[in-house]
Amino acid sequence: MTDNNNRYLPGEHPRARFLRLDAATVLKRFYLCERSLIISQSAWLAGIAPLEAKMTLPRFTWQDTLSAHAFRERVFELRYPRRMLEIGEDAPLIEIFDASIQAPSAQAFIHALATVFKPALLSAYKSYVDCADHLSDGPILRALNLAIEEKESQIAWLEGQTEAMSESEPERRQEAERWASSLEERLAEVGGLTLDSPHPAITPKDLPGRRPFQLAEVPARDPRFHLCHYYWPDIVDPNFAYGEGINLQLRSGVSHLNEVWAVETGGAILHAFADDLDWDYIYDAARWTYDESRHVLMGYERLKAWGFELHEMPLGSYIYDSAAGQEPIIRLGMLHYFETKNIGNKVKRAEAFAQYQDRMSQHDMEFDWADETIHAAYGKRWHNTLHAKFPDRIPDMDGLHRRCDELVAVEIAAATDAERADIRQVAEAMIAKAGEAGLNHHANAAQPAGAA
Repeated sequence: MTDNNNRYLPGEHPRARFLRLDAATVLKRFYLCERSLIISQSAWLAGIAPLEAKMTLPRFTWQDTLSAHAFRERVFELRYPRRMLEIGEDAPLIEIFDASIQAPSAQAFIHALATVFKPALLSAYKSYVDCADHLSDGPILRALNLAIEEKESQIAWLEGQTEAMSESEPERRQEAERWASSLEERLAEVGGLTLDSPHPAITPKDLPGRRPFQLAEVPARDPRFHLCHYYWPDIVDPNFAYGEGINLQLRSGVSHLNEVWAVETGGAILHAFADDLDWDYIYDAARWTYDESRHVLMGYERLKAWGFELHEMPLGSYIYDSAAGQEPIIRLGMLHYFETKNIGNKVKRAEAFAQYQDRMSQHDMEFDWADETIHAAYGKRWHNTLHAKFPDRIPDMDGLHRRCDELVAVEIAAATDAERADIRQVAEAMIAKAGEAGLNHHANAAQPAGAA
């Protein structure tokens, strides 16, 4: 008689590569790497000049946030009931990802994303999918496959942006290449980002050009635009009306373009409070920043559609500048204050654009309104959380808004006659050009079909 107690069916199978906690360990590593880059990408926004990069990086960051969120939730499922995401044995690897923020220049930062960090994530995701079990890994495979597609697209775009930045600042190219090369070497020293645990570097090398990160208090601006402090005359001249008709259309387009300060501020506060408030906050702040970048591009595309060249578009900085040197809570307060201050006007302006048959402006304003109602909730939620956690250094909401009002009022009061004259000249030139375009459009629309 055969003793079946000492005999077993074969259990070796490719599907059994990862046990439950092995999979959780790898996905936790992916989450921690993404989290690190989400923070550094956000922190660098104010220090990046080209508008394309400043507005595209928030979209990438939001994509990365959605991927990281999926990895994090899957880790919790696999480790239930544990809810801790300690760095642990991944520390040598995460230390290198954290060093990304210490790039010596914006060009170096973008170059390292394009050639080191994003490719490392892409390779690791592909490795996981290649050996994944379609049954046990099924709940996370969609997120991984989407992340692979997004990383491939991100890398292609970042490579092109790296080249464009090196052409505009060739003197920084060698520095950027050295920075990326040294990070790649450091990554190799700890075993890279793979499905296996990293190990401490035996002889860690220094990172040439490494600089302790500091938020750009003076934001970098794209020189192709008309750079100014105040982006429309009514900000500093009470006699210059906000306007109706063409004036309102232009004012709205320019206002949307100048929400660039909100993009920079969203990135700054994500970085500032990431460790105090952790993931749920990072998730909301990444979405907030991405939304603001969409608003900027709404205005930019409308102005371009109306025939304006970049050098004709005013790009200001007075709201961002008004928070220079202040505690990070002031920047959060600024973003929340201006969201809640202007929500009511959005609906009225959308209605006006409908009357003008300006469907493009109406469309953008309606979506802007929807976004800002969400943002108002973000600001209230996270201010209240910070106030409860740090009551001695975080003022109440009313006090915070009053302080923001004071700082902006000081910034506006400092306007010089030359600044007032400059922005008035820019606005009047835009209004005149728009008026001509409007007349031509009206004339063409009035002609019978087939007229010359």
